[in-house]
Amino acid sequence: MKRSNKVGIYIDAIDVTMNGGFGLRYDILRKFATRDGCMATRMNVYLGLDSKRAAEDSSYKQKTNRFSEVLRDFEYKVVQRDLEQNENLSTDGMDKSILEMEMACDILSQAPQMDRIILLTNQESYVYVINILQNMGKRVELIGFDDVPSRLKKMADMFVSGYTIPGLLPIKTPYEWGTVGSRVRGVCYDFSHSDGYGFLRYLNKIDEFLWITDSRSAESPYKTVFAHVSQFESDFDSSFLPSRELIFEFDLIKNEKGLVAQNIVLISAP
Repeated sequence: MKRSNKVGIYIDAIDVTMNGGFGLRYDILRKFATRDGCMATRMNVYLGLDSKRAAEDSSYKQKTNRFSEVLRDFEYKVVQRDLEQNENLSTDGMDKSILEMEMACDILSQAPQMDRIILLTNQESYVYVINILQNMGKRVELIGFDDVPSRLKKMADMFVSGYTIPGLLPIKTPYEWGTVGSRVRGVCYDFSHSDGYGFLRYLNKIDEFLWITDSRSAESPYKTVFAHVSQFESDFDSSFLPSRELIFEFDLIKNEKGLVAQNIVLISAP
């Protein structure tokens, strides 16, 4: 039976860029959002423009315009606002509260036509928006990178670290994500300090079974890989393991033990 559920994607591009999401691939984001056959009916990206800088810096203006053009090629609606400079305000002196309010208003006004909302923001105030959406019967999924407020994560129906979504961010590897020799990102969900080894889990493919995290299941999109303490970066404190909050990047190597992780580097922590 063909699904007809509708999904809306809303991205605070300033938050994404400033909190680890620089280089985000919006085509992969759309693929992730529609992984179970949903139709993307609203895809909004909220951008701030420093018009004074644009008038003085042609390179900045060209990059901003090119970014907007690429987003439109992927069928995203670009909501761009001129944000005034004020040295007493955060976000590099730009007051983006009006843009955040506009994004929240758009989500709430458009939500009745949606079944699921994909949200990319680091603003804790969105817990109230999420609560309203859930009271409307909508499912809310949060995607973030660094410094995502714990309260925001817990309020969403599902939180996914954008680092762990295959292809969502650039990664230096000559091989396709998940193949032997490739470099991937995942979490250490099990670790024995007495034995000095544990297991890492990474998302191998994007599909509708993200909730099946046990990689032993044939339907699970996750894979498990052996990890020895000697393969973690030298200054990493392994006493923090296991953890589902720490995100690691590592090489996939195959030997007599099966898949093993090498050159394990911590790339994100709460």
